[in-house]
Amino acid sequence: MNRLGYILLYSFLGIVAVIQLFPLFWLFLFSLKDNREIFSGSPFALPSEFKWENYLKVWEGGIGLYFWNSIWITATAVVLTVVIASMATFALTRMKWKLSGLVLGLIMVGLMIPVHSAIIPLFSMFLQVNLIDNPLSIIITYTAYNLPITIMILLGFYYTLPREIEEAAVIDGCNIHGVFFRIILPMTMPIMSTTIIINMIYNWNEFVFVNTFISSDKYKTLTVGIQNFIGQYMTDWGAIGATLIISILPILIAFIFFSNKVVEGLASSAVKG
Repeated sequence: MNRLGYILLYSFLGIVAVIQLFPLFWLFLFSLKDNREIFSGSPFALPSEFKWENYLKVWEGGIGLYFWNSIWITATAVVLTVVIASMATFALTRMKWKLSGLVLGLIMVGLMIPVHSAIIPLFSMFLQVNLIDNPLSIIITYTAYNLPITIMILLGFYYTLPREIEEAAVIDGCNIHGVFFRIILPMTMPIMSTTIIINMIYNWNEFVFVNTFISSDKYKTLTVGIQNFIGQYMTDWGAIGATLIISILPILIAFIFFSNKVVEGLASSAVKG
């Protein structure tokens, strides 16, 4: 490619980057305005006075608790999903048993179940076991819904692993648990990083299940806690903007530092060798 071609390519990519980043910049400016300035001024204008108190207001209004709930619920569900999916994928790809194909098919069926179609059955089930308004119901739901896609991503990578490594470990006296935890699991860290990030993004942004199963403020996550700033007669839009900025920061930071891991993991699971 000649010099002009590179100039055109990077100019196009620069324009695309600006288009992608502008909504974040606009939301940041939005979070520093009050209702009067939001509705009376230009939506693209800089704030006449930066309302940093919007961030203090939302933090004192309970966003700190919602933020912590989002962190520990997301982290717990991600760990459970990745560990269970890794064990299931190991059993499906590295062990020989008659029903492995049927079990894999049943797991993949989970990809076709819409979220909204399961809300009523899940609510009824959790109500019978007294898990409504309990964060355990959210963790179980996140884990179950993310298992099929996580297993599907892991499958391609597990099929590329040479069996000679496992055979050598068994000859050296390693049992099945040792093969998995000491040999296979460390080798799958690139693809596990991919599944961790994908699960984290879904769990962090999820709204429907938390809004349905959780009613107490002490268990609500950020996505549901935003509703506290929407009133019947008055809505503090600047505070909502500040809450949205706070809520996207962890995902944005994770993407900046680990986006290359996502590409590396997906590529390694798609290419055999």
